[in-house]
Amino acid sequence: MQTVPKNIAIVGGGLAAITCARTLVQAGNSVTIFEKSRGVGGRMSTRNSPFGTFDHGAQYFTVRDPRFVEALQTSPKTCRPWSANMVQVLDERGRVAAAGLPAREPHWVAKPGMSALVKTWAAPLEDSMLLDTRVTHIETDAMDKALWQLRTVGSDDSVHVYAGFDAVLLAVPSPQAIALLETVPKSRRPSAAIQKKLAAVTVDPCWTLMLAFPQAVQPGLTTLGPQWNAARSTHHRIAWLARESSKPGRRTIERWTVQASAAWSQEHLTDTKARVEGKLIKAFSEVTGIRAEPSHVESHRWLYAKTGQALGQSHVWSAKTGLGLCGDWCLGHRVENAFVSGLELALAVG
Repeated sequence: MQTVPKNIAIVGGGLAAITCARTLVQAGNSVTIFEKSRGVGGRMSTRNSPFGTFDHGAQYFTVRDPRFVEALQTSPKTCRPWSANMVQVLDERGRVAAAGLPAREPHWVAKPGMSALVKTWAAPLEDSMLLDTRVTHIETDAMDKALWQLRTVGSDDSVHVYAGFDAVLLAVPSPQAIALLETVPKSRRPSAAIQKKLAAVTVDPCWTLMLAFPQAVQPGLTTLGPQWNAARSTHHRIAWLARESSKPGRRTIERWTVQASAAWSQEHLTDTKARVEGKLIKAFSEVTGIRAEPSHVESHRWLYAKTGQALGQSHVWSAKTGLGLCGDWCLGHRVENAFVSGLELALAVG
C-alpha cells in the first residue's frame, strides 16, 4: 500500500540527517534540511590548511551492516580502505605496549576527506537545504494545528518561520535535541518514558589538535616519529592520534590529528585554544617522540563528540505527533550507527 507523500523538516546536516533525507526522498516525500553550519558533514568534517586536510572529527568508519554496504556502493569512488597500522595500547608514559597488530576489521575513509561521503550523498538534495540556518523553536503550525512550523535564525541574525510540515525529525546531538523539544507544545512532546531515556544519554566533549610538519618532506625523510599511523592512547591527555598523510587520497605532507580524552576535554572545556594547544602538543611529543616544531597548529572543540551512554534503540518516532529523532547517539558512537539510525527513522516515517 503506497503512503501519501509527506512534507518533512530535518534538523541537522550530518550523516544521520542526510541518510534519512535521501531515503525519504527516494520514497517520494519532500524534505527540507535545516543546518546551522555553512555546509553538511557534522562530525564527519574535514578542515583545510595550506599543508593539506585534517579529518578533525570522525577518523574512519567500519562497515558491518549490509545496508551500509549497499549504500556505499552507490558512490564507489568516494571511499577507500586505510591501512592504519594501528597501535592498540600506549601506556601513560607514551611507550608502545602492543604495536603493529592487524586491525580486527577494515578501516575505511572517504577521500579527499571524511566529509566527502556526506557531501556526495547530499549533492542531489542541494535544493532542499537551508544552510547557515539554526532552528530555535518547533511550534504548531499557525494555519493548521495538525502540522508543524519552525522558527529559525540565520547567520545574519535574520528570523524566519517555515511552515506546513507533516513531520519534524531531529538529527542533532541529544543535548541539542532535548533543548529543541523543550520548545514543543507540551501536549505534543514525546512521552515521559522517552524523555527519561533521552535524559540518560550522555555525549562527551573532545578537543582536537591538528599539526603539520612540512619539514619532513625532503630527500631521505618522508615521515617523522613512530612507524605506526594511528594509535589509541591511555595517556591522560590523549585518546587518539592519526597520521593524516597516511590516509589514501591525501597530500603527503606530514600531518597529525590528535584527539584529547573525554575526561581531559571536560576538565579543560573552557580553556583558551592557546592553552589547550600547548598542553596537547607536549603530550603529542611524549607519545610520538616527535620534538620538531610544527609549522601549522590548529585546534577545534567539539562539545558533543563521542557517545558515552547510548539511547539503546535506533531512533525515536511518533506517528501521532510527527516528531522523530535519530543520530549515532541512539546506538553508539560509530559512523555506521549514524547511518543505521537515520535509515531506520526514515523507514519508520515511510
